[in-house]
Amino acid sequence: MSPSETGPRGGSLRAGGTLTIDLDAIVANWKAIAERVAPARTGAVVKADAYGLGMARVADALANAGCDTFFVALPDEGRELRALLADVEIFVFEGVLSDDEALLMAEHRLIPVLNDRTQLDLFRAFAHARGLRLPCAIHIDTGMNRLGFASSEAAALAEDPAALDGLDVRVVMSHLACANDPGEPLNERQRATFANLAGRIGRGAALSLANSGGVFLGAPYHFDLVRPGAALYGLAPLNGRPNPMRRVVQLTAPIVQVRNIDSPGTVGYGATHRVGVRAKIAVVSIGYADGYGFSVGNRGHAFLGAARLPVVGRISMDLITLDATEVPSGLLYPGAEVELIGANISPDDLARTGATIGYEVLTRLGSRLRRRYIGGRSAVGSAD
Repeated sequence: MSPSETGPRGGSLRAGGTLTIDLDAIVANWKAIAERVAPARTGAVVKADAYGLGMARVADALANAGCDTFFVALPDEGRELRALLADVEIFVFEGVLSDDEALLMAEHRLIPVLNDRTQLDLFRAFAHARGLRLPCAIHIDTGMNRLGFASSEAAALAEDPAALDGLDVRVVMSHLACANDPGEPLNERQRATFANLAGRIGRGAALSLANSGGVFLGAPYHFDLVRPGAALYGLAPLNGRPNPMRRVVQLTAPIVQVRNIDSPGTVGYGATHRVGVRAKIAVVSIGYADGYGFSVGNRGHAFLGAARLPVVGRISMDLITLDATEVPSGLLYPGAEVELIGANISPDDLARTGATIGYEVLTRLGSRLRRRYIGGRSAVGSAD
């Protein structure tokens, strides 16, 4: 398929940068995980607009590859996904907080993940009042202390099957706190707690524990259904290990101006970088408004061909400045594209430079970027 592009909001002739998203790489990552965990099923987490990469295009590619189970965080995300995909299961991690949300779940065939007794009772009462048997999932907290029934509450629920009358429990799940660290003892404690409790709730339901990191902790963590997110989008699933996932994104931006400096001076806001004579500065059209983080100032780097260009000075809202002193003049001109994420710099690399995580790098990438999709059904008009 030929690539397709979507411009920045408002249809400007020029975006600050171009984000290229390889849909075939996302599908390949999903298939690699599915092969690894079989016979367990493999879903896909597409919350937060598929980690910033465009839920419509990503979910379409995955569904066409055979994925039939998707996870989002919020009811509105589920409603948006249902409008795109009619025949898949869609789970909503944050559950239901009101009758209006319960009605949305029922109308759009969404499956709420019920995280405590309040949510359970609300959704069960909603189903009873309408004479319905509605699908749901039950989330057990096994040590993360975020969402989910506490272990004692889950044990009580296991002893009170009537509490689930009117509900069709499709999945019982928990969430690993440290799955990307294979040496963390909490992983095994969570797995053992989950194995002890989960099968006693909603008998016949699929059991699901593994996120991206959990997939790579081994078969005991796979149970019936795995829920990869970050790994689908090319982020490394385990700390300190080679990344087995295919690269998904490339971020480039054009040079706007090349400054030839012939006297000592400073660069950017706050004068945080000093230059001497005979320096060259490439001014590039991207900044923190596009998701290139402020914390990368004076620390990051970009590539122009094989040349490594350090980021010098602070990151501005719309611009960054690179030390291009050693770059041959023939490569350095307005309009030349520099690589900010790609073959030389992964999202995880950029995250380490900016003291954050790859998840945040991806989800920050802003609406001003031109998005270029390759693979999948990219020749079809954009869904973004």
